Amino acid sequence: MQDIWQNILTYLKVQFGTLDLGKLFSELAYDSEAPLIFSSGMFMCMFAIFIVIYALLRNKSLPRTLFVVAFSYYFYYKSSGVYFFLLAIVTCSDYIIGDLLHNTRRRWVRKLLVLLSLVIDLGMLGYFKYTNFFGELWANFNGVKWDTLDIFLPVGISFFTFQSLSYIIDIYRRKIEPVDNLLDYAFYVSFFPQLVAGPIVRASDFIPQMYKPVVVTRQMLGTGFWFILIGLFKKAIISDYIAVNFVQRVFENPIQFSGIENLLGAYGYGMQIYCDFSGYSDMAIGLALLMGFHFNINFNNPYKAVSVTDFWRRWHISLSTWLRDYVYISLGGNRKGKLRQYLNLFVTMLLGGLWHGASLNFVFWGALHGIALVVHKIWMTITHGAKFVQSKLWNVLMVIVTFHFIIFAWLLFRNADITWNGLFLGGEWGNMGVMLSQIFTSFHPELLPDVIANYWHVFILIVLGYALHFVPDRFSQRCRNAFVKMPAFLYIVVIVVLIVVIVQVKTSEVQPFIYFQF
Repeated sequence: MQDIWQNILTYLKVQFGTLDLGKLFSELAYDSEAPLIFSSGMFMCMFAIFIVIYALLRNKSLPRTLFVVAFSYYFYYKSSGVYFFLLAIVTCSDYIIGDLLHNTRRRWVRKLLVLLSLVIDLGMLGYFKYTNFFGELWANFNGVKWDTLDIFLPVGISFFTFQSLSYIIDIYRRKIEPVDNLLDYAFYVSFFPQLVAGPIVRASDFIPQMYKPVVVTRQMLGTGFWFILIGLFKKAIISDYIAVNFVQRVFENPIQFSGIENLLGAYGYGMQIYCDFSGYSDMAIGLALLMGFHFNINFNNPYKAVSVTDFWRRWHISLSTWLRDYVYISLGGNRKGKLRQYLNLFVTMLLGGLWHGASLNFVFWGALHGIALVVHKIWMTITHGAKFVQSKLWNVLMVIVTFHFIIFAWLLFRNADITWNGLFLGGEWGNMGVMLSQIFTSFHPELLPDVIANYWHVFILIVLGYALHFVPDRFSQRCRNAFVKMPAFLYIVVIVVLIVVIVQVKTSEVQPFIYFQF
């Protein structure tokens, strides 16, 4: 135990050293190589100071709002530098447009205002995220060379633009009324727990909470610490460790690994991306609870899904429901016949894939999921009322099939080296093609004992991650309830113990969250 504490003290000394104002200011300034993320020691220290000041201001509405907005903008500055002005542009423009929408009755004016919001928000998103993608696409079709532009992609721009757009569309549909003032809208859009990687919080869920007194009950406190604990465990122990020590090695150079190692790498990435993104969402939910705000759950054991449709009811729920409500329904949903419904599903998922990134692999990933959703809808129509689809054995089989489809799709998601020329002219699929080739032509199952012996610590975490994922929901709920009922001071003790474990297993710099790039 003494050695552990000595290691922690050494780590803190290396990180912070003696008080040096120059070093302190450099730590507080923007560094593109070190964004401020929830699992970092810097954020934990800053949030501890933040929450004390926030508690002191809990009964002073205006100072509290100003403080949270200022901290949120600083948080975004630490992620994207001077590009925090984009957040301000979206906030100011949509606040004004929302106010005009609410006070305008002429239908053509209202449509024009919504179009203006779409042009500003999606235009900004399109320039920073998709200029080079569509430029290269245009160049390929015209047989010319595209000189890639040096355009910085601000962290989380897809999240806060979609969140702000939902506010405008909901006002247009007369589902909500606009906020009282610009500062309140800035609070909603910039609220730091969900700012850079979601969940995408609806105005109808969040804004009413802004105007209520700040109340953090004993239940909220315990639940908040529980979500932070689980999120840290998923991200810093499972996701980061298996990524650095196995998954990245396989995906970056799959030809050097046998088929069995490539397959295990695919299973590992399935757990890595789940723990990475759901871990962030868990921490966001926990941090918000400590501040008196409730977020809807963003992940609900997605690998338990019995179909691709069920998967999207469980994975990144805030995005899937956003796409359903603002894209799928706007396209007509299921109101215009089966064929139109299938087309709407496919287009919605295609756009959902493109939302994730300006790369061909994301387009094909979205298209693959769109096709799978259509196939499932057709299958449900054919088997409607059949008894075998209601059996437990069938559900288990469908979980296995769905899980392996999702893992296969993750290969597309992870490998971004598919090119237009390679795909359409040479038929090459980059590292994904290599991985599939290795799995189906060079599997070598006899190597499994050696692989496990070499990476046993990684596979323990992968198996543990999947085991915890598939435990019954009632067991998880009992664990949460038991944690919440503990004495409050023990919450801090458990978090500290987890940090001790993180320090012990940490083998490299803190890994950025995968969804920061979206």
